[in-house]
Amino acid sequence: MRPDGGVAMVDVGSKATTQRVAHACAVVRMTQPSADALRAATLAKGDAFAAAQIAGILAAKQTATLIPLAHPLPLASVDVNFTWASPVTLRIDAIARTVAQTGVEMEAMVAASIAALTIYDMTKSLDKGIVIESVRLLEKSGGKSGLWRADDAR
Repeated sequence: MRPDGGVAMVDVGSKATTQRVAHACAVVRMTQPSADALRAATLAKGDAFAAAQIAGILAAKQTATLIPLAHPLPLASVDVNFTWASPVTLRIDAIARTVAQTGVEMEAMVAASIAALTIYDMTKSLDKGIVIESVRLLEKSGGKSGLWRADDAR
């Protein structure tokens, strides 16, 4: 924190440039009819998984414009994937990679968040009560702090 109480972007200029990876996830809970339509790709707006995957990748690339003190990063890759944790619970995993002086945790979490919101947008005509239960960092590697993994990360 600055002495005057203001905010400042952290100076990463003296940090080593290393390979950095972050894995985040979001959990989306919905009704069975919504989950069935999502699986069958019968939603009025089209392929929700494709739209959410693209949205997540695009969002990760825009992180520095969305999060005021985040550094713009040269992303090497962003992967967004979907798995069913239960018949009505969708898990969205986002993995961001870069070689830079600061980590990609925010990029991975933004990708997971926006992918989850896109799933909501694509299925809201069937279920306005869809719940995005969590968005969290599961693992990060690289930089001075090295590997960090959530205690319950799977």
